Amino acid sequence: MDFGLVLQTDPPASRVISLMKRAERNGFTYGWTFDSAVLWQEPFVIYSQILSNTTKLKVGPMVTNPGTRTWEVTASTFATLNDMFGNRTVCGIGRGDSAMRVAGRKPNTLARISEAMKVIRALGRGDEADLGGTVIRFPWIKPGAELPVWMAAYGPKALKMTGEEADGFILQLADLYLTEYMVKAVKTAAAEAGRDPADVKICVAAPAYVTEDDSPEALAHAREQCRWFGGMVGNHVADLVSKYGEHSAAVPDELTDYIKSREGYDYSHHGRSGNPDTRFVPDEIVDRFCLIGTAEQHITKLNALRELGVDQFALYDMHDAQEAVIEAYGSTVIPAVNG
Repeated sequence: MDFGLVLQTDPPASRVISLMKRAERNGFTYGWTFDSAVLWQEPFVIYSQILSNTTKLKVGPMVTNPGTRTWEVTASTFATLNDMFGNRTVCGIGRGDSAMRVAGRKPNTLARISEAMKVIRALGRGDEADLGGTVIRFPWIKPGAELPVWMAAYGPKALKMTGEEADGFILQLADLYLTEYMVKAVKTAAAEAGRDPADVKICVAAPAYVTEDDSPEALAHAREQCRWFGGMVGNHVADLVSKYGEHSAAVPDELTDYIKSREGYDYSHHGRSGNPDTRFVPDEIVDRFCLIGTAEQHITKLNALRELGVDQFALYDMHDAQEAVIEAYGSTVIPAVNG
């Protein structure tokens, strides 16, 4: 199993780079960041420094969207990094929850994501792409260039499109039941589209907090540090409920039931521990969606995720023990899972 580190690009950028260097030293193979131009610093500038200061780490956004930048600019940025540092980028893409809403726009449609994925992937590997009637290609791309595009999804139509079109699936939660349900949907869609389901990489992304023991006090602190994640996922779930209804065969109740007490969301606290808008998230959801507890408990859940077909666990490291969790994974968790 691959392991990724996920960070927000809060200033100073030097700290983001330092944590990514620490992650690579501890066996992580991917470095991801949020991509929301108003809330955080521009990630692609920072990727250049991360790549320059590491040797093998692959980097990318979790996730960008097709509305913030024009598609040829996005593709050119990825392709430039790949030309400078080898094929070490991945384009994670989604609807653009915070990036679009904070800027006063609606998240992108699936149709727009589909078009963008095709254009960005083609341009990034040196092929031609049609920009609405104008066919272009980058003349400076060398042979062998690659740009895999991984799509974030929850709902049935997005899962189907991921299986049909994307190179990878990003699932932002680590609940075992929902992971099995959604991975199956993606793999089935891939097979029905005539693809080899194994060609679609599966990445589960969630906060991880390693405790010294499983005492009630230690677990309570870990839950408070990770409760923000249930609120972030809740934004996407609320969109699904609005589209499909509160109880729908299209979306499992195991995903939607917990947001009944959700009252609103302030993006100024997005993705941060102590987020006051996530008090509605119960302990059960934190335990299901995240990885908390002792290193042994993390290892057990990661092995279960791998059995469900997960190729990568991407660790959200937004809490008060950033370095400690990276070190615990490097010294204990990663060697045990991959040993």
